[in-house]
Amino acid sequence: MKTTIDIPDQVLRELVTNSKSNKKKEAILEAIKEFNQKHKLEKLSKYNGTFEGLITKDQLLKLRKIIKV
Repeated sequence: MKTTIDIPDQVLRELVTNSKSNKKKEAILEAIKEFNQKHKLEKLSKYNGTFEGLITKDQLLKLRKIIKV
């Protein structure tokens, strides 16, 4: 999708410098991907520790000894 946006020069220069990219488009795409990933992880974090069906660390280690993984 082609989009035209007005990004302040200083903000764009800082983004390109911090992304270690030589191209503005690559820097912007990477920033968007990181932003989206961060928000996906934030949504998933609300489920942290709520699943009752997982085994404990000790149970996992015991299974590994039996199976010899």
